[in-house]
Amino acid sequence: MRKRLVFAALALWTGLAGAAITVVDDAGRRVVLAAPAQRVVSMAPHVTELLFAAGGGARIVGAMSYSDYPPAARTIPLVGDNSQIDMERVLALKPDLLVVWQSGNTARQLEQLRQLGIPMFYSEPARMDQVAGSMLRFGQLLGTGTVAQAAAASFRARIAALEARYGKRPPVKVFYQVWEKPLYTLNGQHVASDAIRLCGGENIFAALAVKAPSVGVEAVLQANPEAIVGSTPYDASEQGLAIWAPYKTLLAVQKGNLFTLDGELLTRAGPRLPDGAAILCEKLELARQRRR
Repeated sequence: MRKRLVFAALALWTGLAGAAITVVDDAGRRVVLAAPAQRVVSMAPHVTELLFAAGGGARIVGAMSYSDYPPAARTIPLVGDNSQIDMERVLALKPDLLVVWQSGNTARQLEQLRQLGIPMFYSEPARMDQVAGSMLRFGQLLGTGTVAQAAAASFRARIAALEARYGKRPPVKVFYQVWEKPLYTLNGQHVASDAIRLCGGENIFAALAVKAPSVGVEAVLQANPEAIVGSTPYDASEQGLAIWAPYKTLLAVQKGNLFTLDGELLTRAGPRLPDGAAILCEKLELARQRRR
């Protein structure tokens, strides 16, 4: 089966040596195409959003679970989720470009896809400006440069306006809560932490080595953040930030600075990040006002 997949892929994607389009992905690898991509498989929700923003939504022939924005993305056939990629389905779609997520896709299956010989772009923006850069590179790969350039310029302008307004405000120590059971957060290498910085916040766990580490309640209490930010619970079974209510000595609890928002606006490294950052900045500014 494996040999059949490899031979079929190599028969479909040859002649790339003299390709006219070359970009460098977020893993530092050169991605080479003979012509603008026409059939793209997106391996992460943030990738799907970026491809749409770059003008390539109609070129996406396959996507991963939770690729739900923009609304048109919900009609794209799914090829798996973070834990499992349907290799046969990917190959059946005859893609000429795969855009994968190094942190979200399994390393074993990414290696299998690489061996198929299909051009592969690793997407892993860690800073907000890198999100705009991703749009520009996708515009090159798709031949939709005009749309991508406009989207990237708008993105950068909105981020610059937020940084000018909030970047030099008095710092606010922030704990970002991804999940409650177990308690997960994000380190300084995640784009959400860059949004916290943009708003004049300080991620209390920025220095941790793991990008999405599990932390203990005691560690949060010891750091004593002035604000705790988390996603709006999806259902009634989730307590969300309510888990902190009993800890009356916690500064964020004392000041009423337990802030919820749509987590996907911050944790997805996509074109909606300025929306999430704007909400976050307003929340942290409220925390500053409550110091009085």
